[in-house]
Amino acid sequence: MPVKMLDELTELDRRIIVALQHDGRASWRAIAEMVGGTVATVTRRGQQLLSSGVARIAVLPALGSEGPVDAFLVRINCAPGTQLQVAEELVGHPDVRFITLVTGGYDLIAELVVHGGSTHYPQIIQQLQSIRGVERWRSDLIMHVYKVSYDWSRQLFASTMKLPESAAESLAQVDAGVCDPSHFDDQDRAILTALRDDGRLTFKSVADGLGMNESSVRRRFERMRQLGCMDTLTLVPASALGMGAETLLTVNVAPGQLEAVAQALRAYPAVRYLAATLDQNSLFCEVITPSTEDLYSFITSSLSTLEGVLGWNAAMELLFLKRGFVETPWWRAQVGLPARRGASTTSV
Repeated sequence: MPVKMLDELTELDRRIIVALQHDGRASWRAIAEMVGGTVATVTRRGQQLLSSGVARIAVLPALGSEGPVDAFLVRINCAPGTQLQVAEELVGHPDVRFITLVTGGYDLIAELVVHGGSTHYPQIIQQLQSIRGVERWRSDLIMHVYKVSYDWSRQLFASTMKLPESAAESLAQVDAGVCDPSHFDDQDRAILTALRDDGRLTFKSVADGLGMNESSVRRRFERMRQLGCMDTLTLVPASALGMGAETLLTVNVAPGQLEAVAQALRAYPAVRYLAATLDQNSLFCEVITPSTEDLYSFITSSLSTLEGVLGWNAAMELLFLKRGFVETPWWRAQVGLPARRGASTTSV
């Protein structure tokens, strides 16, 4: 994705992206109603956003839906000049949920999801720590996730877009419980696999590819969504929406104040992700703001005023390579590497 393309996005493009973050599988007609454009124009612009790599839609099993998992926050130092090589190796590992290149005391920050629980962690890190260029590897258990907001950009046009009333709930989306593995069968898994690379494939395309009935695919998809067994993820660079500062904060909290501080931070639209970690009674927080000035305002006027906050460490995100187990479609172009081509698509 050429950087120039981000500079040429129109307000309509940004509204389409916001609508896709609310529901990545909404029809172009429904999105046109949300953003106030014609169906033909919205369809053409939306398909261009997807084909160019500005946005990517993926449908994935919800975390923990296929059995118990433990997640670890990993901070990595690399030998000089090897950061991208190490990051690319980690991008390809199926258990790495997200990875980003950062400023500060570490080179990379990632989340590693261990299926079957933490007892399996030593087997995984033995392989990953041996990646050439890794010099230091620090792990911290993620104990509880308070917030994961997939439509963090909705705040930009919330007052002028015709979003469904239910959209307000997703601004502070949190884990809704663990989907029981018994809710899945092989056909359900096949449907999600088909939608992983292109979450906007039509039910007919999925059905034809799997040799199933279209109505059966649709019914199974809706059931999985209602049970909270799947997530629809819209990947988009924050800069495409004018959000110029993505920051990871480790907030140190006074004993006994963890829950109160977490609930206060959870209410801020700028907070995309919030979780409690085991080390030092702390909260791990991702904040997305339009500029460094807005970040400064959040820290000085909001974070620093919360009772129980003792301090924080921060790292600016420079390059996001993977989120929600899905490789971002733009990072390779940003560093001059050839794009990894995905499957051809038939959009909803």
